Amino acid sequence: MRKPIYNLSLILLVFALSGVLGGKDASAQLLNFAQEGMPEEPGLALLQEEPHDIIYFTEKSGGGWCKAHLLDFPGRKPPSSPSGSVKFQVLGVEGKDLTCKWSDIERIDLWEVRLEREAKERIAKADFVGAYPFLSVLIRDFPNRPGLRKLRSEFIWKDAISRAKKQEWASTLAMLEELKAYDPSFERSKVIKAMSGVIDRLMKGLVEDGKLDLARQLLTRIESDYPNEKIDAVKKWNDTFMAMAKAKQDQAIAAFKEKDYRSARRFIRESAYVEPNLEGNTQLLRQIQNTYPLVNVGVLQSATVFEPTRIDNWAARRAGRLLYRTVFEIQGAGPEGGEYSFIFGDTEMNPNRMQFDLMLTPQELKPPLDQIQGYYLADVMARRAQKNSSEYFSPWAAAVETIALDGPQQISFNLRRPHVLPICLLQIPVDGSWFGGEPGSPTGDYRTDLVEDDYKLVRYVLSGKPKTENQPREIVENRLDSGAEGVGQLLRGELDVLDQLFPADAVRLRKSRNVKVVNYPLPTVHMLVPCSDHPYLAERTFRRALVYGINREDILKGELLEGLDFEGCRVLSGPFPAGIELNDPLGYAYDRNIKPRNYEPPLAKLLLAMNKNQMESMAQRKKEEVPELTPIRLAFPSDNMSRVACEAIRSQWELIGLEVELVELPVGRTFPNSDEDIADIVYVSAAVWEPVIDARRVLGPEGLAKSNDQLVGLGLRRIEEAKNWREVRDGLISLHAISHHELPIIPLWQMVDSYAYRRDLIGMGSDIVSLYQNADNWRIGN
Repeated sequence: MRKPIYNLSLILLVFALSGVLGGKDASAQLLNFAQEGMPEEPGLALLQEEPHDIIYFTEKSGGGWCKAHLLDFPGRKPPSSPSGSVKFQVLGVEGKDLTCKWSDIERIDLWEVRLEREAKERIAKADFVGAYPFLSVLIRDFPNRPGLRKLRSEFIWKDAISRAKKQEWASTLAMLEELKAYDPSFERSKVIKAMSGVIDRLMKGLVEDGKLDLARQLLTRIESDYPNEKIDAVKKWNDTFMAMAKAKQDQAIAAFKEKDYRSARRFIRESAYVEPNLEGNTQLLRQIQNTYPLVNVGVLQSATVFEPTRIDNWAARRAGRLLYRTVFEIQGAGPEGGEYSFIFGDTEMNPNRMQFDLMLTPQELKPPLDQIQGYYLADVMARRAQKNSSEYFSPWAAAVETIALDGPQQISFNLRRPHVLPICLLQIPVDGSWFGGEPGSPTGDYRTDLVEDDYKLVRYVLSGKPKTENQPREIVENRLDSGAEGVGQLLRGELDVLDQLFPADAVRLRKSRNVKVVNYPLPTVHMLVPCSDHPYLAERTFRRALVYGINREDILKGELLEGLDFEGCRVLSGPFPAGIELNDPLGYAYDRNIKPRNYEPPLAKLLLAMNKNQMESMAQRKKEEVPELTPIRLAFPSDNMSRVACEAIRSQWELIGLEVELVELPVGRTFPNSDEDIADIVYVSAAVWEPVIDARRVLGPEGLAKSNDQLVGLGLRRIEEAKNWREVRDGLISLHAISHHELPIIPLWQMVDSYAYRRDLIGMGSDIVSLYQNADNWRIGN
């Protein structure tokens, strides 16, 4: 049986009689059909509607229009000479097939035609943001529509022109390259000419900003991506770079003739960076390096003191190793604590760990270490155990019972009880006074020669004769304002080494074939250490509030790691390193069962209120005034990483109602002096590499925290009295729990730091714990 044929009037009547338009839904349904007028233009809201065609009826049939589900035409093309009838469903009236005569239809506005019309109108008005959604739906749903390829090309072309007028050169080039890739034949000559102009402007801006590395990368990429295109800007800037490189080469030659080897080296490096293939550069660089080898090191922190065993000062530790040696030097982490070398010879430990010997081998040492005398070294060890001596070190005094000189070159030590690692107690700096020189004079291969501009530049020169012709005569430290600055200088050859990298910078440098990036094997432990008599910081409840008020995970991963995943970097629950891998021996002091406290601002506020009540109750009992909660002065070293972390901590503490003042410490300082009142708590990056001894250096009464807590003291003594590694580990795990509960310091996170160097610097070694650990073996390669 044939279905009846309706005009719109009858359609509406059928819907009304059948109840389809009943009640409150009638007005909503009428949005999809009407007996007169035109449908509203929805604009961008059209994309939120279900795809549909609009059928317009003739006046003779009753007029009006309706929105219908997409009509089933072959290839979505209405017949050119239609006859008979057409079947459709009105949008919103599901399950009711309707039929009308073709002669009753005035026209049909197809869905894709409407999308195209909306896109074209917006493109004509330069509303590319508004046009894009319509165009993207067309591309997705009607990819084979005639004229769509041209429409998309025109959209990209006109969008690029619009961006160029706003001088948005980078995005303009991106649009032009997208157009070139999508439709190579579209306005080919105009597109190439436009690309050339935009590239020229980008290159000019990068060169003027000193970003030669990015300019060179851009030029190289364009040459590689478009080898068959004649882009005028490419030739222009290749010629420009060649001229710049030649000028730098001429400057290098002139400086070399004047024996200004530092300037000559800088100029030739800059020349090679601008144009790597300039003839004569390689030979001249080799000649300069052979005549006067030197190494430029970029640092984030300058050293103003030189202490190779300093636990809280990265720069003092780094530069101290360059100038001074220590009796025992840590080389890395082993299966049972750190691995140490005895700089004067060999060591021998008795199996029962009650006795060990030091054997001096001066005949195998170089000056001045070859002048060591057994009796002098024995006296140093003895003074270290005498309470009335300025060199007194209580853990050593508690460990050693007798010191004997068995001949001029052997010293024997008897211990009070078995000690797992007694040599770690003998990391004693060695200065020139040990060999008849001035107190404080260097014993390393280098000495300080020049300090400029508040330690912005520090030059160290070789103390004695070079071992080889290409051993560096100078090591020059240049303090950087940011890690990004150092990356650029390293890539340009202005620096040979970067001492410490932001993780994102390390990722960038790993892509360079001329640079090697290496992780230090031992991580640093970052913490906040109270350093004043602030009455509130003395309260454990207040310190707990501070912990709960810091989103440590967010600061570490978002601010410091910049969203990157770095193995070994993690939030900590105590003052000891957790190791880099699971079951890492380095983490022997860390209890992984103790989880770091979460970020809980409401709990932090509650603890602050509790602490306030406790302070008020205590003051009432003592009949004293309640101490004022003065602003917390948060100090940090003068480096960018510490600054970023402390700015984030301040913001989060302010959210829980605390007033916080940031205090940047002077260059080279990492901790306030005991006689100055400038801070209440300080951000510390500590090298806690040997917890069995460093526990006291961090938590003890003479350590960073200056803790007099009885539980902490008991934990420290238990470790120092341990007779084997099991007792050591048990004691450290217990001390971890005590620290987690008492909070003598506020643990933050563990960082795995890295360094980078140019590959023509030879002899860096592997698994070095300090940058200058092998500096005496550095060589400038050819």
